[in-house]
This record gives sequence, structure tokens and C-alpha cells, in this order.
Amino acid sequence: MGWYEFRPYVSVAERRAKALKKMEKLRKKGQQIKPVRIEGRKIAHTFWGQAWCEHLESFSDYENRLPRGRTYVRNGSVCHLDIEKGAIRAMVSGSEIYTVEIAIKTLPAQKWKAVKARCAGQIGSLLELLQGRFSENVMSIVTDREKGLFPLPGEIGLKCSCPDWAVMCKHVAAVLYGVGARLDQAPELLFLLRGVDHEELIGAEIGVAAVAEPPSGRRRIEENALADVFGIEMSDDAPPAAKNPPAGRGKSAPKPKKSSKSRPKETTQRPAETAIRKTKRHKSPGSRAAEAPVSSKSARDAMPFTGKAVYELRAKFGLSQSEFAKLLGVSVPTIGNWEKKSGPLDLQLRSLEAWNAAKRLTKRKARQKLDGL
Repeated sequence: MGWYEFRPYVSVAERRAKALKKMEKLRKKGQQIKPVRIEGRKIAHTFWGQAWCEHLESFSDYENRLPRGRTYVRNGSVCHLDIEKGAIRAMVSGSEIYTVEIAIKTLPAQKWKAVKARCAGQIGSLLELLQGRFSENVMSIVTDREKGLFPLPGEIGLKCSCPDWAVMCKHVAAVLYGVGARLDQAPELLFLLRGVDHEELIGAEIGVAAVAEPPSGRRRIEENALADVFGIEMSDDAPPAAKNPPAGRGKSAPKPKKSSKSRPKETTQRPAETAIRKTKRHKSPGSRAAEAPVSSKSARDAMPFTGKAVYELRAKFGLSQSEFAKLLGVSVPTIGNWEKKSGPLDLQLRSLEAWNAAKRLTKRKARQKLDGL
């Protein structure tokens, strides 16, 4: 039977009841359903959600068509919305359940590099980034229409299964607004959609701080204090002895050696480490004794653990520093610190065991394990 130009009117209550039945059937088949729920009249409440909606409305191609979807998203018609790399997939309740697919081009590498460079030194933490609590300058960088993180109209492809001839029908418009509401809950999805890693913005922050030389005359934070300040796992390599220690601040003169009958008390032993591993001492001219873990098989297998080996294994797997850090269970700056160091690294037993386990993986298995984390 044909309906000519118009279909019979279906009330919101009827549409919602049909949608619930349809979604319940899909759930029973094992599909994860992610509906969009709007509380009140306002669609987006946080920086990222509002910035997304304002960005889309700023283009003349969209500003007259997007309002058609506001009512739909507010009344719960977007019954499923999933965001993945380069794509938004959704189901919208209308006269029927319509399928919406929106293709978003990933952020060009050069543009992402420029965003990181312009934001360097201005974002304090990952929490600050995701909550949008940063300076107006950073806000202007990430929301810039041409050079920011949000897609341009030419980078967006729209598709809906409804019979509406318009490229942007009310179902597509509802989904686009639904993305803004979803970014309120999980702003990191914007970075996933554009194919970039949001943690790299924070990694760039630490990297800038690490290479910057401290002003002359100021105190420098010791390496063993950085772990407490920034949450970065540092190596246990002994720092080189100062050539000309300041008067009154250097080490005291070495005491005379005791007789072979008496054994000197260990002063460099860490109470926490003695509970989990044994160590052996290696002496070299001009440097103090360094500790090397040798108790467990995994630690022995991982020796020598060098910055070059870290880089080569990461390159073999084809992973970014943030992905490799997730695989080993350490922070992103930790990977950067390891790769910068030369010579063997003396690290915690937990890290060595994670490294040893990673060495046994193939590229495919490493990716599968990473996806499962």
C-alpha cells in the first residue's frame, strides 16, 4: 500500500514503545545498545559537548538543518549511538527504526602535530584536559574551525535509511546532537573519532618539561623525586658523581676500610625491595655500586633492559608510546624516559616481568592483548 506524499502520523509514545521492543531484541542477540538520554532542555552541559554543537552550528550548511533534530534527541528518539574511529553509527526511532551512519575523516597527522605544538606547556593534567578546565588560549586552539580538533563539513559523510531526500534529515541531525551529549559523558571519544590519542597532549607536556634546561642558580628536582611528583616510574640507575661538588654539600671523605673479619653494613639496600627480590652488586671504576635484580626468572630473561630494546620492541609491534605504555602497565612519560636512556636500565621487578611477557608476544597477539585491556 502506498502512502503517496505523507505517512500516517505516529505519536511519540508509539515510536518509543516500538523502539524499546526493537532494542530489547537486539540486546538478546548480544548487541550492546547505547541510547542517548537528555536531562532537561539543554542538550550539552560540558565544554566538549557544547563546543561540538557550537562548531556544527557555525557552518551555514548545517545551521538551518540541525534544529530539526533537537526535538528528536530531546525526546529520546536516538535509541542507539556508537562512536568509533572515523565513524558514528546510530539507530533513530521515527515512523520506523532508521539506521544512521556518519563517516568522519580522521585528523590529518600534520594538523594533530600542530595542535600538540600549540598546546605544549599549557595543559596541566589528563583530568584537566577531559574536563575542559584550561586556559582560553587552549580552548581557542582545540575549537578552531579550521585548525582544531572538530571536523569540517567536507570531512563529514552523512547517510540515513529514511526516505527523506535531504542529505541531513532530522534523524541525522538528532544523531549529531547526540554526539554532543555523549561527549559530556566521555570526551575522550572525540579523540577516538578523529583517530588520535588524547594522552599524547599530556605526553608532550612532560616531554617539554623534561628537555627544558633549568635556569641557572635554581635547584633541580632529583630524579628519584620525579616519581612522586609526576607519578612516573624512574630507573634505579646511579647518578654520575659530580665533578666539582659545592663546598659544604659534597660527600664526606671515605672512611678507612675495615678488616676482612668485619663485614660492612649495607646502606643502599631498600627495605621495600628486599621483601620481593635479591640483588647483586657490580662495581666499576669512578662510580658507586649499582643494584641489579637477579632473583626471578622473568627478570633474568629481561636483562639487559635498555632504552634501545624498548624502542625496537615498540617499533616491531607498530605501537605508539601511549599504546605500548598501556600494554606494559606504565605511564606514557615512563616509556619516553626509558627510550631516552643509554645503557642497561635497572627497574622494578613488576616492570621487568611485564617487559618479559611482552617480548614473547607476536605483533598480532600484542594488538589483541592491547584491545582487551
